[in-house]
Amino acid sequence: MITYIYWAGIILAALLVFGVCAKTNQWKTGIITSVVILAIGWSTYYFRLQQVFVKNYGGVMKIEVPAGHYHISATWKDDNLWVENYDPATNSCIFSEYSKGNLLQGKVTIKNCNPIIPK
Repeated sequence: MITYIYWAGIILAALLVFGVCAKTNQWKTGIITSVVILAIGWSTYYFRLQQVFVKNYGGVMKIEVPAGHYHISATWKDDNLWVENYDPATNSCIFSEYSKGNLLQGKVTIKNCNPIIPK
């Protein structure tokens, strides 16, 4: 929910600035300023706020499990999300880190982990 409120605020601010500039016949200034507001809003969300919103305020985030892998668990370490998947083809467990902005992503592979034993 907080994610939608954030984006509504950013879009509303850009439209408000554009509307004020359009009323005073400053179209170029309005367009440039609105694009700058949207760019700053996007980069702030992507590089800083996405995981903070998800972890602390119930935001929205989607992660896909790679084809052929099985999802085991997910946990938070500070503001970074760690996801554990199992790859039956290599019999290994893979811990993948999703950090802010996907800049520094860690990956830990455990060989021969056998977390899922077929019956």
